[in-house]
Amino acid sequence: MRLQGRVASITGAGSGIGQCAALLFAREGARVLVSDIDADAGKQTVEAVRDAGGDAHFVQVDVSVAAQVEQLYAEGEEVFGKVDVLYNNAGIFDGADGSVTDTTEDTWDRVIDVDLKGVFLCCRYGVPALLRAGGGVIINVASFVSWMGAATPQIAYTSAKGGVLSMTREIATEYARSNIRANALCPGPVETPLLEELLSDPERRQRRLVHIPMGRFGRAEEMAKAALFLASDDSSFMTGASLLVDGGITAAYVTPE
Repeated sequence: MRLQGRVASITGAGSGIGQCAALLFAREGARVLVSDIDADAGKQTVEAVRDAGGDAHFVQVDVSVAAQVEQLYAEGEEVFGKVDVLYNNAGIFDGADGSVTDTTEDTWDRVIDVDLKGVFLCCRYGVPALLRAGGGVIINVASFVSWMGAATPQIAYTSAKGGVLSMTREIATEYARSNIRANALCPGPVETPLLEELLSDPERRQRRLVHIPMGRFGRAEEMAKAALFLASDDSSFMTGASLLVDGGITAAYVTPE
């Protein structure tokens, strides 16, 4: 029960990694503030948590809209009395996101709004809630692409995730003596609905798989467990860090045949 007595906000909790994390955090004792832009999916996550004996509450949120994010934490404090953990997981991957020379401004703006501005807004309105609770933990989802480039470009996504990484370090440093820890979780490619369309093409799938030393994509539950580690006291002396969970991609030059 590593999160006993704590309230954890998880954005993008309607599916994939966020949903796995909601269930895992609840099993570890947390009350879960579930948010997602998809109301049906978010409510299903809440039902799953409750069916498993946990406590959860849903708020529909578009993380790129400041008023909705502000309301998320206000409602969380109203329902649960406090917020202790911000797991800023919501994000998008746009199929039109490609090279710097052919990605449109609309695509750029859409990805940056959700993947970078959305994390900023969650911290902008979430940090005061943590301060009111006497401290807490922030987990911002970046990516292994924060650390390296690719010849299969996704310029807006890569730029957004790089921004998340830098933002997390700044927040960690500013609030380190306010009993707030902030770390970035940097997943490798994970078999989730977010990448389902991209990985459904055998050629594009293999183009990425060949660079993973472990020879497979990650699983949602593996990322949720990494998030649990960062949310819990198991990582009590970690702040401003980047936890790479990527199957060895960022360690590799030549991978096994």
